[in-house]
Amino acid sequence: MTDLAGLNILVTRPDGQAQGLMDKLAALGAKPLHFAALEIVEPRDIAALKAVVMDLAAFHWAIFISPNAVTRAFNLMQGWGLGWPPTLRMAAIGRGSARELHRLGITDILVPEGRFDSESLLLMNPLQDVQGKAIVIFRGEGGRELLGDTLTARGARVQYAECYRRAPPQADVSGLLRAWARHGVDAVIVTSVEGLHHLYDALGQVGRQWLTKTPLVVVGTRQRDACLALGLQGSLIVAPGADDEALIAALLAWRAGQNPL
Repeated sequence: MTDLAGLNILVTRPDGQAQGLMDKLAALGAKPLHFAALEIVEPRDIAALKAVVMDLAAFHWAIFISPNAVTRAFNLMQGWGLGWPPTLRMAAIGRGSARELHRLGITDILVPEGRFDSESLLLMNPLQDVQGKAIVIFRGEGGRELLGDTLTARGARVQYAECYRRAPPQADVSGLLRAWARHGVDAVIVTSVEGLHHLYDALGQVGRQWLTKTPLVVVGTRQRDACLALGLQGSLIVAPGADDEALIAALLAWRAGQNPL
């Protein structure tokens, strides 16, 4: 298959998380480029995280916001010699997080269908009646409060376990700018609002002018609105999720001249 043949597509996932998507793009004929628009680093308060994890037996549900939350939580727990309580139920916002849980041996996972966001997870029946339940949300520092606020309003006791934080990229952007000037970039894939802002800041004035004219693949309406707020009003290709399959499906629909929504 060469549905994306000849397209220069910029992937902005962090180091260590981009190669799988880049391989799939290359298999479809694209020429993927990589620039890490953010870095995933240790949380500021490891002690607070460990205190939550040590008390996991008191929780009924664990919800994972991202694949980073899964891998960071499992790696830290393994380092601390801790395991998951057998009664703890697991939920994940998207297919990428669920896939990481599967890889680590957990198969009974609540995952929304269709769109992969907090709103979709909150519509699922098991999370409707959570009165008196204790729920831990594994995530990066900061982020949306909708999930926790809604579960709290439904009567749950919600605790956040912030197991990583997102930092601006330390990589030199000059190589990307040279490649962009030589060959152009036909589309940019951005999978978080933070990554979008870091990319925008790193590119500088010239790079931002190119970005403004380049189709952007984003995830959901929050990222679309963030693009518009930055004045990026070119083609916005909205994918239903941040996993490889959803991003590539959106690109293929765009390539075919269809509406990816």
